[in-house]
Amino acid sequence: MIGAFIQKLKLIFADGNLRKRIFFVLGALAVFRILASIPIPSVDKLQLASFLESHQYLGLMNMFSGGGLSNLSIVMLGVSPYITASIIMQLMSIMSPTIKALHTEEGEIGRQKFTQYSRMLTIPLAFVQAFGFLMLLSRQGIVGDLTMFSFIVNVMVVAAGSILLMWVGELISEFGIGNGVSLIIFAGIVASLPTTIGQVLFNFDMAQIPTYIAFIIVAVLVTAVVVIITEAERPVPVSYAKQVRGGKSYGGVSTYLPLRVNQAGVIPIIFALSLILFPQMILSFFQGSETASVADMASTILTYFTNPWIYAGVYFVLVFFFTYFYTAVTFDPQSISTNLQKSGAFIPGVRPGAATAEYLGNIITRITLVGALFLGLIAVLPLAMQGITNNGAFAIGGTALLIAVSVVLDIVRKVDAQISIREY
Repeated sequence: MIGAFIQKLKLIFADGNLRKRIFFVLGALAVFRILASIPIPSVDKLQLASFLESHQYLGLMNMFSGGGLSNLSIVMLGVSPYITASIIMQLMSIMSPTIKALHTEEGEIGRQKFTQYSRMLTIPLAFVQAFGFLMLLSRQGIVGDLTMFSFIVNVMVVAAGSILLMWVGELISEFGIGNGVSLIIFAGIVASLPTTIGQVLFNFDMAQIPTYIAFIIVAVLVTAVVVIITEAERPVPVSYAKQVRGGKSYGGVSTYLPLRVNQAGVIPIIFALSLILFPQMILSFFQGSETASVADMASTILTYFTNPWIYAGVYFVLVFFFTYFYTAVTFDPQSISTNLQKSGAFIPGVRPGAATAEYLGNIITRITLVGALFLGLIAVLPLAMQGITNNGAFAIGGTALLIAVSVVLDIVRKVDAQISIREY
């Protein structure tokens, strides 16, 4: 295995084009890390650290910004506005036939227009999120008293930093290898590992060696399960009708339609986190109200939101629901059935048309049950691990692990494809 890995590395660096793409990605990520270390002025770091620990929504935003939010850098929003814009556009494709046609029916040109609309929507969202976060942090005393001019400048700088990161991600996708936005999020996740490992080593206790060993075993098993479920698919056999034209025979071949067990990816977790934790951020905002009754009511409601059992239960249910919801949005059995029928293909034993659409819909409903349960368990696993060990460093699982596994698998596939092209 090690020999095959070394041989693959030699092939990668022997390919000039692939080598340039890899170095471009590394250079772009280095620029991103430099930007993430440039803070905006007047930040109380101690209050900021305490505030982030008590708000998991901001912890997710910190992950998307590659740690930029933990020191209020100029890219503190990360690619969150772009992700939000992409999700909004996908939801709008349900309500608008024009947008749906751009995304699914008009080929590469339609997809480029769809992406361009997502970029345009990112700009106002970046300004709105920058204003909201800076206003919230000012209320909490994390950012010092700013004049109106200074506040507006900070909003513009933070929004521009998010738009700049979106551009860097697009450059990585075009001139590098892999999806640029996913790689930026991945870089942010990896950047936090040295700090986490340092905390574990600093607090090392010989009496907890069994706990460390158990954590390593659980981490390996969970990662293996995530890889298996992420790659798992249900093959649906498809045959092409045999046709004779000009004395020659065409078609008559058999293949399969791969239906992924986890069609929705990590999107349901992001949806669920936004829905369950965004109210917490709003309530935290009202906790600082000068009106005593408003502040007391916000504190009372926030107590229920922060109860770990209630939070974990609601979180699991929301992830389960959004997995089915997002799969229904992105997977259209009727469209697939129509395309199969137009290309002269059919599923053996199933009539073309409505019967095929119903058959595919039943299959996707069954396998999505597995994917929804998997995502729900992975989402609440960090909470369970933290509750068992009383140590946040042992919180394995969650969005970070799913994104990291997905990005690594995607890069491996694309590198293998580049190597195969070179061999041909």
